[in-house]
Amino acid sequence: MIRTPLTRWFDLTTPVIGAPMAGVSGGALAAAVSRAGGLGMIGVSGSHPAAFVTEQCAIPAADLLPFGVGLMAWVLDDRPDLLEATVAAQPGLVSVSFGDPGPYVGPLHDAGIAVAAQVNTADDVHRAVDAGVDVLVAQGSEAGGHTGQRATLPLLQEVLTLTDRPVVAAGGIATGRGMAAALVAGAAGVWIGTPLLSCPEGSTPLPPGRGCALPTARTPSSPGRSTSPRASPGPSAGPAVRWPTSSAVRGTAARRSSGRTPRPRDASSRPGGATTWSRRRSTPGNRSRS
Repeated sequence: MIRTPLTRWFDLTTPVIGAPMAGVSGGALAAAVSRAGGLGMIGVSGSHPAAFVTEQCAIPAADLLPFGVGLMAWVLDDRPDLLEATVAAQPGLVSVSFGDPGPYVGPLHDAGIAVAAQVNTADDVHRAVDAGVDVLVAQGSEAGGHTGQRATLPLLQEVLTLTDRPVVAAGGIATGRGMAAALVAGAAGVWIGTPLLSCPEGSTPLPPGRGCALPTARTPSSPGRSTSPRASPGPSAGPAVRWPTSSAVRGTAARRSSGRTPRPRDASSRPGGATTWSRRRSTPGNRSRS
């Protein structure tokens, strides 16, 4: 089990936050992420009624799972009812991003709710810290949502120098290796959105042939107990999409680039008897002699 300031604060078993993607991250996906040991978030847009917040938050709450809600500051200016419904649902974390979080931090703290904010620039960091935000999300340009102009790693390093509060990395992280890199760089956790699009618990059905190669649970590169395309779909889920593991994707790419036909290794030489593919390398010990 990986322990970081983020996992200790929210009592998680893996330092993963499911990004609050409006239209995708509903209560079912948030519950799945939290059940897997992370913190699931529910995405709320300006087109959602306040009743949507109440209904979706009730899904993880019914199983006593931790969850969060993602709000957009520029939406709240005209939709205070969304903030009221969020406070009433009592999530553990609320992200207020893409605008000034200042007016909303106080009411959330008064309700005992931690506040996060996604930041793209140094100015965003200063504004969030001055507002009293508890968790900063360094969102690089690799992210699939509203982003800035800085790549994740350079931005993460700068944000870490500007605050002593927990910083979560977002953008371009889709495997256990990616999460490990972010943690080594100093992040307290990772904020993952795009890799979760293939989960059947998502609220928006995927078009045929679209998805991601996120490793499922129990694979060596998995960041922890993650949701899997084999899980039971939620009430508004799209069709399940199965994708190969990252090693299979790399193997296919290698075969296409080299033009060589791979040979299977002996299944008994791999844990669990799994067959993998490899190219035979030319070494002094296996070169043919004339």
